Amino acid sequence: MDGEHAARQLQAIAEVVGIAGEIGVQIWLRGGWAMDFYLGEITRDHRDVDWFAWAEDVPELAGKLMARGFEPMPGPPPDQQLDFGRGDVELSFALLAKDGDGRVVVGGGPWKGEPWPAGMLDAPPGWLNELQCPIISPAAQIEIKQMMPVWVPGMPRRDKDLEDIARLQAALR
Repeated sequence: MDGEHAARQLQAIAEVVGIAGEIGVQIWLRGGWAMDFYLGEITRDHRDVDWFAWAEDVPELAGKLMARGFEPMPGPPPDQQLDFGRGDVELSFALLAKDGDGRVVVGGGPWKGEPWPAGMLDAPPGWLNELQCPIISPAAQIEIKQMMPVWVPGMPRRDKDLEDIARLQAALR
């Protein structure tokens, strides 16, 4: 495992949590880092740091990130997800919205309005060493990892996702 890269990613996670607190917006870790914060240990190398954020909060969040040296990167449609990089640290913010019934849904892009798993944002914060961070629920993590190849036809089922699902299911037992 590349401990120096993980340390830079953890420093960026702490920065994002600090920025969110400073400007009063909600963010949640998703993906592999969410799993690690739930389990309380680093389980593998991570290519990037994945987040969820409310679509209406992202312009202010983006401004604060860019003021700290993060630069916008190309990626999915910008009304669906915004990606930023600084050195070898990449951050991805998938945008959330609520539908007329108050359900959490995809905030934009080709799947705008599609619901995310119920209860996804209801998990207690996760911890890794001394760092606390909001995370999506482990059940939602599992559902997203299981369903992504179904929701996005042509996306391969990755070994790391199967391993993450097994770790999360074991921890929930």
